[in-house]
Amino acid sequence: QVAVIAPITILADQHFHNFRERFKNFPVKIEMLSRFRSAKEQAEILRKLRKGDVDIIIGTHRLLQDDVQFLRLGLLIIDEEQRFGVKQKEKFKQMRASVDILTMTATPIPRTLNLGLHKLRDITTITTPPPGRLPIITEVRKYSDQLVREAVLKEIERSGQAFILHNRVETIDAFADKLRTLVPEATFVVGHGQLKPEELEERILSFKQGKHSVLVSSTIIENGIDLPRANTLIVNEAEKFGLAQLYQLRGRVGRGKVQAYAYLLYHSRKLQEDAKKRLRAIVEACELGSGFQVAMRDLEIRGAGEILGMSQSGTMNPVGVS
Repeated sequence: QVAVIAPITILADQHFHNFRERFKNFPVKIEMLSRFRSAKEQAEILRKLRKGDVDIIIGTHRLLQDDVQFLRLGLLIIDEEQRFGVKQKEKFKQMRASVDILTMTATPIPRTLNLGLHKLRDITTITTPPPGRLPIITEVRKYSDQLVREAVLKEIERSGQAFILHNRVETIDAFADKLRTLVPEATFVVGHGQLKPEELEERILSFKQGKHSVLVSSTIIENGIDLPRANTLIVNEAEKFGLAQLYQLRGRVGRGKVQAYAYLLYHSRKLQEDAKKRLRAIVEACELGSGFQVAMRDLEIRGAGEILGMSQSGTMNPVGVS
């Protein structure tokens, strides 16, 4: 059996539909386990999984819970590995020592990259972009209403869509109202993780179908959501994000053949040294497939973590028996 684990529900859902589509001519049974499934459906899927009636199970962190048992798990695929902790990634090894593990990420965590560089794990990089894809033009600027208005209007004029990222759920609706008065020409929809699953799915779908021109969201769009018509990204308070996070977010735009733009806007008068390094690294890594470079910079800035311990980043200060 194969388990595919993704960090967020929307992404698991997307994988589920893709897998179903790809395997439709083969006798392979595919199921999904996430909060989009009712308790009754989940119990039924778990029963089939134990009996071996499910070949591929796709899910979120729900797959890490104790009631999930496999008949013969042979392969585990972890998508967006940077969103999982060490304990979560090691949990599957306790089930069976002989599980093959494939972890996929554009920006490996320092610890994972370190394991790869030390040959404790095999590492493969895919650096060739899909044909026709253009590098994303990235700008780091101080926040200004005028800049946001111009960027959104420019995107609407070429009948595209934009993401505006505001990562505080408490103030996201107020921020969206401010944007509505700032750019009355655009239609806005808000999405964040505290919405009910059905409502969130509905909002993302209506954005995907082009009913709104701008999606104001929290970082839930960070992982793998594929919306080729959205080609402008505005990140509010970019200095508060991690390097891998900024790289992942930027990867949400420019997925078609249209030139994409990313504006990373900061508020603080004086940027802290680490924030400056992060923003500089993200602007420098502008070629396609430069996730590996970004991860190397992240490793330098944050330190490599522990190979046997739980820390995924950090540097070794005391050296001694312990």
